[in-house]
Amino acid sequence: MRKTNITKWTAQWNEDYYKEKLLLETIFEEELIDLFHIGSTSIQAIGYAKPIIDILMVVRNIDKIDLYNEEMSVLGYYAKGENDISGRRYFTKGGDNRTHHLHVFQVENEHIDIHLNFKAYLKQHPDEARKYGEHKLQLAERFFEDHHKYQQAKQQYTDELVRKAMDWVRHMKAIQIEIR
Repeated sequence: MRKTNITKWTAQWNEDYYKEKLLLETIFEEELIDLFHIGSTSIQAIGYAKPIIDILMVVRNIDKIDLYNEEMSVLGYYAKGENDISGRRYFTKGGDNRTHHLHVFQVENEHIDIHLNFKAYLKQHPDEARKYGEHKLQLAERFFEDHHKYQQAKQQYTDELVRKAMDWVRHMKAIQIEIR
């Protein structure tokens, strides 16, 4: 069973993202639209995270991504298909000591905005980000031996932050419309 490992935020995670980004751009160049560093490792104000780089990849055609599974395997990635999210292709790297998660969505998939708005909200609200980091740290101590229970316990808090992020984006868009 995978253990929960939460560590202090480090700028090395940004460097790790950019290294991986270059590799992924080479493999997916025909389908690739954009790549983003997402998740807690991308937000310094959170303060703590699992040392796993989450990457969001936006592609032209999600159905073609399975054709790259062998090339991804050479890089150490394991293809997990949709992995409970319809319209996604999910890859993990590092086995039980994961180093990267790759979330692939076709352009205009709603999950792209959810991930990017979540990141933008926490970057603009560092107090919320810090509380989220502290919450994750407490859960990691409580569920150190069972990563699955950690994920379950964290989900309600994360869902609330996603709701706040989406409301915040709608509010910001409404303000921009009023200004015009």
